[in-house]
Amino acid sequence: MSLQILTERIANILGTDSGLDATAKFVTDEGVLFVDGKSVPNSVSNTDGEADCTFEVSVKNALKLIDGDLNAMMALMTGKLKIDGDMGVAMKIAETFGRR
Repeated sequence: MSLQILTERIANILGTDSGLDATAKFVTDEGVLFVDGKSVPNSVSNTDGEADCTFEVSVKNALKLIDGDLNAMMALMTGKLKIDGDMGVAMKIAETFGRR
C-alpha cells in the first residue's frame, strides 16, 4: 500500500512535463517505481526498466525525503539511500522534488 502512495506522490510532483528528460528507478523494500521523464506526458509506474539513475531506498524513507523530514545527504551518509548511475540525473530529481 505504501508503494502505491509513493507512486502517486511522485506522479503528482512530476506532473505531465517535469523537464527531467531522463529515466529514474526507485528500488524499494516493497517493489520498483520507474519514472520516465523523457516521455511527455511523464509516466510513473511500478514496472522495472533500464534507468539513467537508480535510487535504493525504503518506501518509508522515500516518503520522508519527499516531505522534507529526512535530509538526502544524511540519508546517503547513513546508508538509508544509495544512488547508482548518472549523478546529474540524481541532482535533477532532487531539484524537481524540491520545487513541489
